[in-house]
Amino acid sequence: MARHTQRAGRLRTACTLVTTLGTLAGAALLGAAPAGGAVADDTRAGSRIAPGVEYRYFDIPTPHGTARAHVLDVDLRDPHTSVGLLYPGKVAARAPVSALADGVGAVGGINGDFFNISETQHPGVEATGASVGPAIANGRALKAAVPDGQRFGPAMPPGVTTEAVIGVGYDRRARLDNLALDGKIRTPESRLPLGGLNQYALPVGSVGAFTHDWGSVSRVRATCGTDTSRGAPCSTDTHEVTIRDGRVVAAADTPGSGPIEPGSTVLVGREAGAQELRKLSEGDRVRVSHRLVAARSHVPFRFALGGYPVLRGGVPLPGLDPTTSAVRTAAGMSADGRRLFLLSLDGSPEFRTGLTIAEVADTLREMGAQDGFSLDGGGSSTLVSSTSTLVARAPGADAVTVRNNPSGGAERPVPNGIGVFSRS
Repeated sequence: MARHTQRAGRLRTACTLVTTLGTLAGAALLGAAPAGGAVADDTRAGSRIAPGVEYRYFDIPTPHGTARAHVLDVDLRDPHTSVGLLYPGKVAARAPVSALADGVGAVGGINGDFFNISETQHPGVEATGASVGPAIANGRALKAAVPDGQRFGPAMPPGVTTEAVIGVGYDRRARLDNLALDGKIRTPESRLPLGGLNQYALPVGSVGAFTHDWGSVSRVRATCGTDTSRGAPCSTDTHEVTIRDGRVVAAADTPGSGPIEPGSTVLVGREAGAQELRKLSEGDRVRVSHRLVAARSHVPFRFALGGYPVLRGGVPLPGLDPTTSAVRTAAGMSADGRRLFLLSLDGSPEFRTGLTIAEVADTLREMGAQDGFSLDGGGSSTLVSSTSTLVARAPGADAVTVRNNPSGGAERPVPNGIGVFSRS
């Protein structure tokens, strides 16, 4: 912890760590940080949550106000400690981070990817709540990325796509990468590429697969918008077929809803994809295969989720927004991937100005991160409710508590997050 305190002490200018904070006598570390006022010295230095896991918070003065950062510092070298995907058991579902963490016994966690939160541009179409980017849980691919033009969230840096992920491999090292879908649909007469996996938006002219992992939410949203416009009208040329035990058992011209049986796959096609699916008849043999392929990693991911990179090799990515401040969530990692920083800003009125995404990258770098990744957060400093949430369990407690005072005073349900686990 001493070396981290030294790093944090070097935060300068807009990201200078307050060093003149007074000590709160007898300050409790069990709940959220006080909204305003001084920060306890022992909390700034670090509070041990579990072996290899520490929690702390500190203030960051900027030209547009003071932000408060809450951090889980995770040492992946500790054999008792691991991280994994938090999610409600289905892709198209949401729950508060605290409920997700307590449901699987995590000692801490933060919210994750941006997600399909509303459908005001498509009246009568149900928002799915599903996340934008790829997701892997316990080594199993849950979903792939939507087209770039269909994402929710702020603009990404130049050259970044929705396939960007942060994750941890089976080698227990955190890393950034891109995960692309590699999938095929095989019939006795044809071979078709798979255009999507459990995602709320499919590429124009493609066929996507929905499995038991999707949930019960309607699949209509997958056929709305285009590759470049989220708000474009829904397709009028759609078709879906249900595959069970390798054969077509049902078909419909409109994507349906309801749970998908384990072992079954629903194929949804739009435009050219729909025309291909109409060639299938009940009883036809169909085989569907899919996997997520990493662009750079040779070690398979044990868990991964989407967002977008803001820091690589200790250098902020070009094109990061230096003007729009918000209550944000981010993650960073050391050069060797053995140390993970999970950061969420405070949403209390005193700190709601937050940080710009450029300031987030600088903060992660000053904390010791070589690579950094932006997760979902508030869209502006005036946002009433923000997704940003960090939870941690006090030693001996049975449940986590929210530490960062979410904007609006309550947690917003999210589709996924990063959980911290301890075998102790």
